[in-house]
Amino acid sequence: MNWVIPPLYAGTITKYVFVESYKATPDDIAARAYEVSGEVMIKETCFGLQITGKEEEVERVIAHIREFDPAHIYVKDRGFPPGDPRRCRANLGGARPGYFGHEYEMGFIRRIAVGLERLDEPVPVAGDERKKEPEGLSVKRLMELIEQEA
Repeated sequence: MNWVIPPLYAGTITKYVFVESYKATPDDIAARAYEVSGEVMIKETCFGLQITGKEEEVERVIAHIREFDPAHIYVKDRGFPPGDPRRCRANLGGARPGYFGHEYEMGFIRRIAVGLERLDEPVPVAGDERKKEPEGLSVKRLMELIEQEA
């Protein structure tokens, strides 16, 4: 028996867009996506969106969404488009296994946001009292250590 199922939307990709923001809700990013949606299919979810379409169109919509709050809006690939009978909960009964993974991921993306926000902080300058990164090992000190070991 041949179990090959032809793709529903040949030539397209699907991306998840997660939002964990104090500035935006999934409804807010959906509204931004619809502003520039063009030929992409947008499905709103409790965590954000699923966007399906030609790769360049999906990336264009995502770039527009992320401008709003780049440190708190995350994107990842989805293997199947919305409604695909191989993964759709309507056909499988209950939540897809991947949704449990999303729930887990949402628990730690706040930490990622903190790191992304710190990347935008100014770099300390000479004379700054903040803790400095230790300098690397000088060649002179390295040679001293080698001589001690020999």
